[in-house]
Amino acid sequence: MNSNGLSVIARLNLLSRQDVFRLSISILFLIGILLYVKAQLIGVPNSMTLIVASIIGGYMAMNIGANDVANNVGPAVGSKAITLVGAIVIAAIFEAAGALIAGGSVVGTIKSGIINPEQINNPDVFVWLMIAALLAAAVWLNAATMIGAPVSTTHSIVGGVLGAGIAAGGLGIANWDKMIQIVASWVISPVMGGLIAAAFLYTIERQVIHQKDKLKASERIIPLLVGIMAWAFSVYLMMKGLKKLWKIDFLTASIIGLVIAAAVVFIARPLIKKAALSLENNRESVNDMFVIPLIFSAALLSFAHGANDVANAIGPLAAINEAIMSGAVAGKAGIPLWIMVIGAIGIAIGLALYGPKLIRTVGSEITELDKTRAYCIAMAASITVIIATQLGLPVSSTHIAVGGVFGVGFLREYFEANMAHMIAQIKEHHAEDSDPVLVAATLQEFEDTPLQEKGEFIRQMKAANGPEQILSKRDRKQMKAAYKQELVQRSMLYKIAAAWVITVPASGLLAAMLYFMIRGMMMPY
Repeated sequence: MNSNGLSVIARLNLLSRQDVFRLSISILFLIGILLYVKAQLIGVPNSMTLIVASIIGGYMAMNIGANDVANNVGPAVGSKAITLVGAIVIAAIFEAAGALIAGGSVVGTIKSGIINPEQINNPDVFVWLMIAALLAAAVWLNAATMIGAPVSTTHSIVGGVLGAGIAAGGLGIANWDKMIQIVASWVISPVMGGLIAAAFLYTIERQVIHQKDKLKASERIIPLLVGIMAWAFSVYLMMKGLKKLWKIDFLTASIIGLVIAAAVVFIARPLIKKAALSLENNRESVNDMFVIPLIFSAALLSFAHGANDVANAIGPLAAINEAIMSGAVAGKAGIPLWIMVIGAIGIAIGLALYGPKLIRTVGSEITELDKTRAYCIAMAASITVIIATQLGLPVSSTHIAVGGVFGVGFLREYFEANMAHMIAQIKEHHAEDSDPVLVAATLQEFEDTPLQEKGEFIRQMKAANGPEQILSKRDRKQMKAAYKQELVQRSMLYKIAAAWVITVPASGLLAAMLYFMIRGMMMPY
């Protein structure tokens, strides 16, 4: 056997060992839940049902960590602002901190009001329903992670609750108006995220990247951009990340955010000016100025995610615990500390073991990200949620982040195709010029021309040199198509969009089947 064959076998053996290690840690975590919860429930009736539900809740939490957390840190990793290991450490710490500090003490038993719990009078039926919903959502998230598709954990649990709810109580139990809003969010979330991310990137390209003196432009614009980021994340954190600890209205949060933003601009301006003294006048230098804001964004997004989305794992578990302990179906359920611990640790373990695959998908496999593009995606994540919250629109943080990645990717295609077209026109007009220095000087002059003036540069060149033959329409189309293929992976777009569309139906159908199976096993003969 040749060396190539041996190296392939060695890699497969390494992957196999890594898979066994990850699976072993996961199983140990679930066994730990069994022992931990069993110790908490000594003398409690129906404790075995709650132990099983707790294990499923831990499995769900690991899948949230593996799939959903990538949206918070993926762009920062893809842009090389932080390493993969650094991102996992930051996200694990802040996800757990968000869950334990700001996860709240009470959670709604029915996620998003998707079904009416008053139509389920039997606590046993309610428990079976929630177990089926939780397990279905977890299995679907696991499958999505395996194929590398970032999907909404909220939509996964909504589909699970809907499917199991209909199986238990019929079609009339569902809140179909709410479902229409959720279906609408499949379009609203990524479109809003993509447009906002693209708008920020266009501003940076126009005001900084395509200026002749990029460092001078950076000193003027970047402190303002960092200030906007400080305002957005302050408001986002107050209204979403800390909402279960501190009730605050949008106006108050905005005013506090403005004060924080002003302080950040005041601090950032001299720091950026000092940094510019040792940097070169190029795009990479501009990128380097966004490293620290991106690290903060990854931490704050992870904290807010832990505070909010841990409910997707422990909400149904808390509802099951409430039904078993009280013997009744309640609209709200208290969250014991042991349940919160399961959710927080499960998310951290899932992220560490299985998160890298989705982090790479979001960070580098859709389109190439640099630090300015990653900044724009982080801004889209926070601002879209703020706008949607004020408008009462249900949006998915996963869809927003991935939409932001596609948004900056498609804007890159637009920029690159237009730049390539203009450069081709310059070369065509100098096709008979034997002086390469003159051609290079013209191209450099074009490069240094501000973005908003490049079109005028081409028009003046044509007027000065007379009309020359330029690329044919067919050639321009072929060139643009080549750039589009290179800059945004269409196969990823189709795969992710398909996963989004089938998330609710898939988890719902699976939950319905699981409910009937559980009911068949649990009902007395």
